[in-house]
Amino acid sequence: MPDNRLFTEISAITRFTGRVFREGLRPRYEVRELLYQCYVIGYQSLPLVGITGFIMGLVLTLRLRPTMVQFGAESWIPTMVGLTIIQEMGPIITGLMVAGKAGSSIGAELSSMRVTEQIDAMEVSGTNPFKYLVATRVLAATLMVPVLAVLSDALGLFAAYLGINMKGVTTVALFANNIFGRLNFSMVLPAVIKTFFFGFAIGLIGCYKGYYADKGTEGVGRAANSAVVVASLAIFILDLISVLITNLLGLN
Repeated sequence: MPDNRLFTEISAITRFTGRVFREGLRPRYEVRELLYQCYVIGYQSLPLVGITGFIMGLVLTLRLRPTMVQFGAESWIPTMVGLTIIQEMGPIITGLMVAGKAGSSIGAELSSMRVTEQIDAMEVSGTNPFKYLVATRVLAATLMVPVLAVLSDALGLFAAYLGINMKGVTTVALFANNIFGRLNFSMVLPAVIKTFFFGFAIGLIGCYKGYYADKGTEGVGRAANSAVVVASLAIFILDLISVLITNLLGLN
C-alpha cells in the first residue's frame, strides 16, 4: 500500500506538471500576476537569502582557515571558499531558504483558497484559476531562485573576503583573481542551470500541495509543511543528479 500511494503521488505530480506547461504556454498570459509573484518570491525572500549567504561565507572561511594554515596552504583559502560557494553551497542554501519561506507560503495560500472555496468560485465565474494561481507562481519561482542564488553567492564571497582579512591582509584584486582565475564556464554553467530546476521544483511542489489540499483548517497546515519538506528533499535529489551528470560529462 505505501508503494501504491507513492506511485499514485508521482503520477499525480507528473500530470500536474504537464498541466502547468500546457496552461503556462497557452495565451492569454497573466503578466501582472507574474510580476507580483516575482516580487513576493524574489524581493521578499532577499533579506533571508542575503543574510544566510553572508553568514555562510563568513563561517566557511573562519572554519577553513585554521586547517589550511596548519598545512601551509593559506593562499588557497579564497579558491576553496569561492568554488564551494559558487558551485554548491550558494545554490543549495538559496534553494532551501526559498523553499522554507516561499514554498510554505505558496502551499498555505493556495490551500487556504481551496478550503474557503475561492478556487471553486473562480472556476464557476469562468476564470482559469490554474493559469492565474499556479502557472504564474511556478514561473516566478523558476525565474527568481537563480537571481537570488547569484546575490547569495556575491554576499557569501564578500563575507569570505572579510573573514580572510580578519587575520591577514588580502587585496580585492588578489582575492578575486584567486577565485575567478580558477573558474571556467563549464564549472559555473551547471551551478546556474540547476538553480532553475530548484526554483521550478519549489513552485511546482508548493502549488501542488496547496491546490489539492484537504478540506478543513488542518489541510492548510499539512499543505504548508509538506510543501517545505518535499521541496527540500527534491532540491537535494536534483543536486545529486546535477553532480552525477556533471561528473559524467567531465564539466567539473
